[in-house]
Amino acid sequence: MKRVYITCVLVCATILAAFLICFKLINISGIKEHLTVGFIYDNDESTPYTYNFSLAKDALEKKYGDSITILTRSNVLDEDMEEPLRELAEAGCDIIFFNGYSDLVVKLAPEYPKIQFCQTSYMDMSDVTVPENYHTFKGEAYQGRYVSGIAAGMKIKQLITEGTITEKEAIVGFVAAFPTSEVISGYTAFLIGVRSVVPTAVMQVYYTGTWSSYAQEKKAAEQLIKDGCVIISQHTDTIGPAIACEESAGEKPVYFVGNNQSMSEVAPGTSLVTARINWDPYVLTAVEAVRTDKKIESKLMLCHVHGNDVSAGFEQGWVKMEDLNLQVAAPGTEAAMNAAIDQFKRGTVIYAFHGELTGVDPQNPKDTIDLSIGYIENEKTSYPTFHYVLKDVITIVK
Repeated sequence: MKRVYITCVLVCATILAAFLICFKLINISGIKEHLTVGFIYDNDESTPYTYNFSLAKDALEKKYGDSITILTRSNVLDEDMEEPLRELAEAGCDIIFFNGYSDLVVKLAPEYPKIQFCQTSYMDMSDVTVPENYHTFKGEAYQGRYVSGIAAGMKIKQLITEGTITEKEAIVGFVAAFPTSEVISGYTAFLIGVRSVVPTAVMQVYYTGTWSSYAQEKKAAEQLIKDGCVIISQHTDTIGPAIACEESAGEKPVYFVGNNQSMSEVAPGTSLVTARINWDPYVLTAVEAVRTDKKIESKLMLCHVHGNDVSAGFEQGWVKMEDLNLQVAAPGTEAAMNAAIDQFKRGTVIYAFHGELTGVDPQNPKDTIDLSIGYIENEKTSYPTFHYVLKDVITIVK
């Protein structure tokens, strides 16, 4: 009996020792059992851009459950970033994500060296020195814009073939917020995608001067429709342009191409497809890096890494096409889109910005670019840098 007792004691002691060793190894490896994650949004989830970004928060909750606490602040203007940032930092956040464009984040990050600050890139970071705990990231949106342009081009081609419009009426309208390189890059890639199917297509751009105004965005789309545009897309933040297309009752049909959020519910009769940046891969990887005490960029080596700045496209799932409306899209659209996506994934589409076209810098007319030699977007930074308006094929109407 005594031997059995001694054996039991030894077994228990062995199990306890093994448990303690494992516990120490976990601690040595730096794995954190619980994280607090912050999100600061420039708007709220009623707007497409912020809603799309918030999906990454949902993915975090699904993956980590009770092992993370998520704190959010919404409707934070860029100039008002400091107070909510400090609130989340002092609330114990291990990592904080931002979808706004404030430069306050990079300035304040050194004050909290134990917290990682991850901001959707808002400027060319290629020659910028940043604190070790500050990071920028963005999906290579031009890829989605180009592919959605193919969908739009297929629809225009169908309208021309059916005699609904002529080749001269192949006009695309774009509701844009501001003439930043990010916006210009997006609508240029979109038009080049259209022209890969309909070479005669041209574009009219209407700047609203704001990221988020339903009334102004809808008014801009209505004006573009009145001017003869048969496809409308946007780089603004509300459903206004989609509603304008759905309500249109002109002589020619008008179709809508979305960005960030599907518009099939608000524009079921006119919505073609939506391109969006998928923020999940970066956010999930960054949180896992913090949990395991690793440098964020070291976990993302398959992406395009430039110091603390990271981007990727279709090949890593950072860009997605969603809600192709087969009831509205032209026959063959899905196959044409998939063929282009496959090329992006395999890296065989070197230039989306390519063709017998000339671009002019709107801020400096002497600065021009010949696209016959091509332009590689996101080559050195996650922020889009193509900033030339295509001569003869793009008209700025406002």
